[in-house]
Amino acid sequence: MNWMQVENYLRSDDRAVLPLGSTEQHSFLRLTVDCILPERVAVEAAEPLGIPVFPVVSYGVTPYFREFPGSISLKVETHLHVVRDILDSMAHSGFRRILIVNGHGGNGAVQQFAQEWTASHADCRVIFHNWWNAPRTWAKVQAIDPVASHGSWMENFPWTRLPGVEVPGDQRPMVDLARVRALDPLALREYLGDGNYGGLYQRSDDEMLALWQIAVEETRALLDGTWGNAS
Repeated sequence: MNWMQVENYLRSDDRAVLPLGSTEQHSFLRLTVDCILPERVAVEAAEPLGIPVFPVVSYGVTPYFREFPGSISLKVETHLHVVRDILDSMAHSGFRRILIVNGHGGNGAVQQFAQEWTASHADCRVIFHNWWNAPRTWAKVQAIDPVASHGSWMENFPWTRLPGVEVPGDQRPMVDLARVRALDPLALREYLGDGNYGGLYQRSDDEMLALWQIAVEETRALLDGTWGNAS
């Protein structure tokens, strides 16, 4: 869209989507898994409704992966400042209902910040949506295979794979999450090895596309919902 199209859109609707991502290790998958997935699920959810999706914020908070080359981390305060400035700009343009589609667990501080920001913008409504562990989507993950986590099959879609990269065929046992949270970045790399937190590295495309369809539908339902008291 150009600015004139946005201006015309805002005469009849005030909804928009802001995807949040991260650039970090995902085992054998792309460093940009957490950017690709929230942006794509947002686009597929919003497009039939005619709602614009802003470009994904490609960098998030991931200091624990700093010893994996290519992983880029912002400080929490930096990330919140970036998100604040984006929301301020969106509100200034005239967007009043904003769905944040988050693709990275380390961005969780934005969920609390969004409540703070909305309290200071009484005419706006912000919904924070972790697309991968929303109720219907997470239930589908569990129905397919309950052994699933970061860097495993649950993030291995045709569009997050790298051509020519072979993944192991075995199921990796789940890591000790309490231990993961206690380790410094160097010790974490040594403990994780290839970066998969647990589970098969890949499942069938049929299973993954069925999971994806639910994620898109669940995201679209939020966009098409009541949005509380917002106009």
